[in-house]
Amino acid sequence: MRTINATYNCQKKEFIMIYLDYAATSGKKPEGVYEAVLHALRDVSGNPGRSGHKLSLQAGKLVIETRMLCSRLFHAESAESIVFCSNATDALNLAIRGVLKAGNHVISSHLEHNSVARPLEHLKDEGVEVTKLKSSLDSGVDPEDVKAAIKDNTKLVIMTHISNVTGTVNDIDAIGRVCREKGVLFLVDAAQSAGARKIDVQKMNIDLLAFPGHKCLYGPQGTGGLYIKPGVDLRTLKQGGTGSKSEMLHQPDDLPDKYESGTLNVPGIAGLGAGISFIMNEGQEKIEKREKFLVDMLVGKLKEIPNVKVLCSENDRGCVVSITIDGYEPQDVAIMLNQVFDIAVRSELHCAPDAHQVIGTLNCSGTVRISPNYFTTEEEIECCVEAIQLISSGKL
Repeated sequence: MRTINATYNCQKKEFIMIYLDYAATSGKKPEGVYEAVLHALRDVSGNPGRSGHKLSLQAGKLVIETRMLCSRLFHAESAESIVFCSNATDALNLAIRGVLKAGNHVISSHLEHNSVARPLEHLKDEGVEVTKLKSSLDSGVDPEDVKAAIKDNTKLVIMTHISNVTGTVNDIDAIGRVCREKGVLFLVDAAQSAGARKIDVQKMNIDLLAFPGHKCLYGPQGTGGLYIKPGVDLRTLKQGGTGSKSEMLHQPDDLPDKYESGTLNVPGIAGLGAGISFIMNEGQEKIEKREKFLVDMLVGKLKEIPNVKVLCSENDRGCVVSITIDGYEPQDVAIMLNQVFDIAVRSELHCAPDAHQVIGTLNCSGTVRISPNYFTTEEEIECCVEAIQLISSGKL
């Protein structure tokens, strides 16, 4: 185990930062991602779908290849079902605002990120009826509660796959079956699961899947997408140039062009494709098994520290753990971990106040969130635990 010595570490800077904030963004990426982005910037600098010269065609080829990789990863019906967005929030807004209008009813939960909660709050002001279901720390939303909440005017059910605060995993399979039986659209926020967990949109009865490119898919920031089941029609949130059917003054109906106005982020999409290729080559089962080992190791060791409260699921859980330390503000703990131990975590509310209401930390400045990843080492987990033990003991 690498020994923690606060003064030595702070003064000598012998060790590089231990990054444990993967729930925010992947701090370390496969080498192929960096290479793909640089290649796109330097060698494939054309605008995809806009011209007939080699650079434009090569850029278009990169976009198509990544779209096909996304389709394969999520088991979509076709590559055209994948629409590229700038992030998961962008994708969620397209799905939510593209479906709902005044008079509709939508079902969500108290585990949702503000990328869901805030659009729904604004839509509530516009005449949309919103139901937020209670959630369990250990098992998430009960599918039977979803079934009981569906009404004649229910248009959409929105659920996070994995909580970004507690790592709680919702039973997407069961909730999807309920939605399909009731004829209600099902939107899944896969911000913490896309790439880390197997997702089959057809088997899971998912109509809309929002995913970021920069987290568990290892792509660059500014990338993401939305899977749209064939036959699901969303209102467009923007209109503009698509490179296709330019003689039309109305937005074309063909997918993905209908929802992809403007020049795409080709370097970002190239990096996303490289990230997905890495996942497929490594194998999702291998990645999931490794991450489960790391998070179980982290939780087990944290529970042994006096004055530390661990807030995460005792059952199936994602690679996200929240803690509080008696006598310390979460922000102060994160600052100490950063400045003294060179350990990166996130503190406070994590853009999910409803989830903090579930675990009782909304009015207590939130939590310290620790989120390892496939690239995290056991040594880094040990160092993090030892640092938290030192902070908790008051010996700093």
